[in-house]
Amino acid sequence: MALAAMDDIIGPARAAGRGVGAFNVIGIEHAEAIVAGAEAAAAPVVLQISENCVAYHRGLAPIASACLAIARGAAVPAAVHLDHAADVALVEAAAEIGIGSVMFDASRLPYAENVRATAEVASSCHRRGIWVEAELGEIGGKDGVHSPLARTDPGEAAQYVAATGVDALAVAVGSSHAMATRDAVLDLSLIARLREAVDVPLVLHGSSGVPDPVLAAAVSAGMTKINIATQLNKMFTAAVRLFLSAEPAASDPRKYGAAGRDAVAAEVTRLLRLLGTVNNSAAAGVREPAGNTGARAGGAGEPLSPVE
Repeated sequence: MALAAMDDIIGPARAAGRGVGAFNVIGIEHAEAIVAGAEAAAAPVVLQISENCVAYHRGLAPIASACLAIARGAAVPAAVHLDHAADVALVEAAAEIGIGSVMFDASRLPYAENVRATAEVASSCHRRGIWVEAELGEIGGKDGVHSPLARTDPGEAAQYVAATGVDALAVAVGSSHAMATRDAVLDLSLIARLREAVDVPLVLHGSSGVPDPVLAAAVSAGMTKINIATQLNKMFTAAVRLFLSAEPAASDPRKYGAAGRDAVAAEVTRLLRLLGTVNNSAAAGVREPAGNTGARAGGAGEPLSPVE
């Protein structure tokens, strides 16, 4: 099955009131596990690459090339997405290497500057057929700078979408990036009002800290793209620790790496079923993202963004 365009996954899900799991990749084991988990759930999926991930791999090309290849070989629709890119040069590199969707993060800028910068990026990306997500209202972060009490105003959100022309909007509704516990409280009534106010899909960042019933309720209230990173990292690391505690003499990374990969795949399957994407992969078409001509050299951005 071909690499999927983001809108072919997100659009039908929004129309049907389903959620789409968007999972952050750390290494190739994550990417393989995310696709394996989606295949087990018979659900479309999004593989996300953050600026921090790019910095870890010392450039975009190695991890992007791997993710694109894995997505192209998936038995379900799989999109590859650049997540939390504050560096315009990294957005340009993603477009050149064949990534069909990006999240440009200007949320730390004052509103007017955020609108101007995001509109410029959206216009440039749309000329090349690239889908653009943006953020309004900073979502809590691991650096302690942002408050999980921040909220996105529905009226301002509608104005922002109209002014920037973005294809999806990440909103602040009570979640926080990199939460180690799953006890976030979301403002479900605000999600419903945002869903009514804007005509593009809503994105929930920081979903790892949200309990299962609240995630399901958020999708019912109007969320479509659900970003998850920390939860998968926790599952991977716990599985590796368990393997090494049982076999302390093990030295082959493939052995404990496989344990981590299997744990991530199982969690992806579980989460996709929770979000309601199971058995709906046929609803998502599989256009190759515009301008995707395969992997070419790309540059790296600075590690500015948090994880989910």
